[in-house]
Amino acid sequence: MAGHRRRNGGTAVTPTRPKKSRTPSTRRTGATGGDLGAIRAAYERWTRMTLREALERQPERQAEFTTLSSQPVQRLYTPLDVAGIDYLRDIGFPGEFPFTRGIHATMYRGRLWTFRLFSGFGTPEDTNRRYKFLISQGQTGLSVAFDLPTLYGRDPDHPLSLGEVGKCGVSIVTLRDMEILFDGIDLASITTSMTINSPAAVLICMYAAVALKRGIPLDRIGGTTQNDILKEYIAQKEYIYPPRPSMRLVVDSIAWCARHMPKWNPISISGYHIREAGSTAVQELAFTLYDGIEYVRHCIEAGLDVDEFAPRLSFFFNCHNDFFEEIAKFRAARRIWAHVMRDRFHARNPRSWWLRFHTQTAGCSLTWQQPYNNIIRTTIQALAAVLGGTQSLHTNAFDEAYALPTEFSALLALRTQQIIAFESGVANTVDPLGGSYFVEALTKQMEDQAYEYFDKLDAMGGMIPAIERGYPQREIAEAAYRYQRQVESKEKIIVGVNDYVIEEDRPIEILYIDEKVAEQQIARMNEVKRTRDNRAVVASLQALRRAAQGSDNLMPYILEAVQNYATIGEICDTLRDVWGEWEEPEVI
Repeated sequence: MAGHRRRNGGTAVTPTRPKKSRTPSTRRTGATGGDLGAIRAAYERWTRMTLREALERQPERQAEFTTLSSQPVQRLYTPLDVAGIDYLRDIGFPGEFPFTRGIHATMYRGRLWTFRLFSGFGTPEDTNRRYKFLISQGQTGLSVAFDLPTLYGRDPDHPLSLGEVGKCGVSIVTLRDMEILFDGIDLASITTSMTINSPAAVLICMYAAVALKRGIPLDRIGGTTQNDILKEYIAQKEYIYPPRPSMRLVVDSIAWCARHMPKWNPISISGYHIREAGSTAVQELAFTLYDGIEYVRHCIEAGLDVDEFAPRLSFFFNCHNDFFEEIAKFRAARRIWAHVMRDRFHARNPRSWWLRFHTQTAGCSLTWQQPYNNIIRTTIQALAAVLGGTQSLHTNAFDEAYALPTEFSALLALRTQQIIAFESGVANTVDPLGGSYFVEALTKQMEDQAYEYFDKLDAMGGMIPAIERGYPQREIAEAAYRYQRQVESKEKIIVGVNDYVIEEDRPIEILYIDEKVAEQQIARMNEVKRTRDNRAVVASLQALRRAAQGSDNLMPYILEAVQNYATIGEICDTLRDVWGEWEEPEVI
């Protein structure tokens, strides 16, 4: 990992790459032991005799085998492929640096991952009923999906909200909606993840305000806000403000949560949408972790001690169809992040070295053709996430290529996790694929390739300058194009799409969101505006405007506006007036 020198101001932090292994001798043993000289000789004999005879009888199915991300896959992996890996230095034991095998010593033997389905649609009442159903069926954590107006910080009566209210998630406009969303749910006993980015600070304050109204101390509530604005510029495009003031909002929320909501993960640094946009597994790994580096650096430059906030950083990854590639990605991510936090940022608290992550199965892998095939895809992906050591998991429903999940499909997605947890046996031992020649070699390969991306981003001055140049966007677009060409040429087979196609009727139930949802949300918003203290709202928004023009932490001002029942649009528009909106540079 090359040294980083910021070219846009700020403090430079010199990173350290893990030391490389010396070239193995013929007598040296690799990560799994064994005399390499004898193994090499035996491998050469096997190639000349056993393999040659086998190929003469039955040629292989294709000239080259690759992962989903087009990484070459060898015919066979042996101790020769892991000879440069030192077990104690590079793999180690679970719960110990570099955490390749997991951040907890006993992993799922002590505690299973959190069963967390991404849910939200229609009105807060609609989603509240879904949450209570899933909790009754064994879901152990909540995950809120918001509609597009909420994600963009718009009220439901805004012209750009037309036709979108409640459609891809739940509509949240004021604190009143948040109170209804979590009605009858004990916020002190369940964790909540909220997939929100540009207005994340507003939703953190809404959740905090609900807890405070119920008399729950903020240091008792746990959960996560995605709050990862960098990947919005890179992939998902649900940004509002330019990158630099947006980073200020993120840093302010991290600092405020560290001091007032210590059990809350203020950010979930997300590779999920990078992968959904078409990246390779290595690009997802590299860009996500480098985004994490950018957030850590900005927090340090804002005066925070790294160990004050780093233990509450979390990550969010996609899990696609290539079983072993995904497992290797997760293992490499833990190892890289441990070295980054210890060696680049000199964190002293071992918890600051942990990479804790949530996983969602790949939405982009779901097909509307033969939709029940998606159940199998999701199961494979969920199993890879578990074998990769995830702390939390969302399994997509089979009908999501059509619409938001029905109650039936959501329950089936939850049952998928429960069967893996309680019937498959994979949770009974820690890192069961650790030591596999293939998995360890692939883990090291992905680690090395991620560091190569780090070097390029370092040379550009960091992720924000890279985004402004369109570099990660262009890399992802090119990868997506290559993959689409592979699908169209049948180099990559998608069952039911470009091969094994059948004529079919699709008699599956669809969740339909009525346009009356918008009418109901606008009516509730207008009622809140009629009954709230509007002078207090105006005063709190004016205070927020002044703070945004200055350098104060913005969270207390946002919290006051939320508690006065200001709408999400009013709060976000106040910041729009100060900072403006972002227009992405053209990617060529």
